[in-house]
Amino acid sequence: MQLFAAFALFLALHSVPAMPAIRQRLIALLGRRFYLALYSLASIASLAWVFYAALQLDYIELWPPAAWQAHVALLLVPIALFLLAAGLISPNPASITFRRGEMQPGAIVTITRHPVLWGFILWAASHLLANGDLRSLLLFGALALFAIAGIFMTERRSRRRLGADWPPLAATSSIIPFAAILAGRARWRVDRAMAIGVLVAALVTAALLGGGHAALFGADPLALAAS
Repeated sequence: MQLFAAFALFLALHSVPAMPAIRQRLIALLGRRFYLALYSLASIASLAWVFYAALQLDYIELWPPAAWQAHVALLLVPIALFLLAAGLISPNPASITFRRGEMQPGAIVTITRHPVLWGFILWAASHLLANGDLRSLLLFGALALFAIAGIFMTERRSRRRLGADWPPLAATSSIIPFAAILAGRARWRVDRAMAIGVLVAALVTAALLGGGHAALFGADPLALAAS
């Protein structure tokens, strides 16, 4: 099945960062910036193929759509976009980022050590709830499980890689969003990357709700929320 082939490629590409020997060889061959750019393009292309393959499946309803499900997606997706954008451009030695080589964590890490993965979880889970059909279960359910598994795998790799630097980082951050702040182990703060994340999330949300989502995926979230 095309969907399984596409998802297998997606998984294979996202296994590269977990293989230091292969990753370092590619960085040495291509240069870090070109490697990151090429890897990002390949990841986006593989994700696009996953979506395309899922859309070729027949629609089989699992539960009837309701306006409140769309409302949940309208609430969670902008938060997910913020976590994705801020997480990717913030220094974060513990998780996925374009700036992992920097040891001083960005402000987003006080919210959670894994903002990018939590962004994927919220995005996938909200779309699964809002759609309620078999192909969405296969697509968004698999992506949510992949991101959840990624948190535990990244935790294990980061603990091993950081060594003595891990305990201070773990003590002032948390896996669960806001857990460290609520426990008094971290102080809420805002930096430039978080401000950019808010701006990016707002712009992308406006573009999607202004017709982009309907043009790309054939569904208008605002119309579904009003139904």
